[in-house]
Amino acid sequence: MRNSSRGMVDPFIVMDVMEAARRAEAAGRHIIHMEVGQPGTAAPKGARRAAATALEQDALGYTVALGLPALRARIAQLYGEWYGVDLDPNRVIVTSGSSSAFLLAFTALFEAGDRVAIGAPGYPSYRQILKALSLEPVLIEARPENRLQPVADDLKGLNAKGLMVASPANPTGTMLDRSAMSSLIDAAHGAGASFISDEIYHGIEYEAKAVTALELTDDAYVINSFSKYFSMTGYRVGWMVVPEDHVRIIERLAQNMFICAPHISQVTALAAMDCHEELQSNMAVYTENRKLMLEELPKAGLDQFAPPDGGFYVYADVSAFTNDSRAFAAEILEKAGVAVTPGLDFDEKRGHQTLRLSYARSTADIKEGLSRLNAFMAERGST
Repeated sequence: MRNSSRGMVDPFIVMDVMEAARRAEAAGRHIIHMEVGQPGTAAPKGARRAAATALEQDALGYTVALGLPALRARIAQLYGEWYGVDLDPNRVIVTSGSSSAFLLAFTALFEAGDRVAIGAPGYPSYRQILKALSLEPVLIEARPENRLQPVADDLKGLNAKGLMVASPANPTGTMLDRSAMSSLIDAAHGAGASFISDEIYHGIEYEAKAVTALELTDDAYVINSFSKYFSMTGYRVGWMVVPEDHVRIIERLAQNMFICAPHISQVTALAAMDCHEELQSNMAVYTENRKLMLEELPKAGLDQFAPPDGGFYVYADVSAFTNDSRAFAAEILEKAGVAVTPGLDFDEKRGHQTLRLSYARSTADIKEGLSRLNAFMAERGST
């Protein structure tokens, strides 16, 4: 049976790392997981109670394609609470995780063959989804002096129909401030390009609040998720905010592609939004873990990185130790029992010299992982 060229996307290497870690654990080893980008905590207790009640009392069938009205209204309220933005709930679309929002956005905004600019390093599924939709990802090689974020000048001459940015970014954790975000929006609009803002790590910030594109323009697509700040990766529920005249376009696509986001996940998400105390206690863990990473990684010689502004990753340049990040990650797993992600997932050209280390798990795990990394690097340096 023949295959479509659209299906010829690259593997997600972090999943291969997770499988290698699973095999090591099955063989009886204790592995510290610093490879996976998911919180070590469950969904908030109040959200889980709401889910349990719904399972007992509700048939939980299809919802309307745009999502439960109460959840859309609560998401709109969040923009007032976090950013002072007065958002019309009718512009909010609930999705099956942020991944389906990317599919909907790219399908609604672009024609086959269009060029869409994305930063490198960046989340690998952006470019793979674009390829699968017969779109051309145009990689902007973000520079260290810009903290590995795109800048307005990077758009010159690209002839792109769209620009997608992420702040806080995966894998770097760096953020765009208000001025940088505004400049990128203006540059994209000046070039006739649609602007898409991936904001799924909002809420996980340290020294400054992340800026949403909605503070600056209504002429953008904004994508978010309940996976990170709300600790709901397995529930597969997210949202997008689109211009008013795009709502019906997205609704028709969503009806046909997904019908709706899972009903039970929407119920859980609605309750999670009011579990502020527990969510902030999770943030206290991330804050402590970040402090440990900034203190301990340089002791291991892993000191070439931009301190993360948000999210829960450190993206380290390891060119002093290797030119093959995949082999280096495999060595760390084998000898130190710590799973980390090679940068090849995030940057096809330069990722062979970088690693992403996640600090999303418990502080005890992060302390142990850093201790093992320090011992491994010391032993490696002595041989």
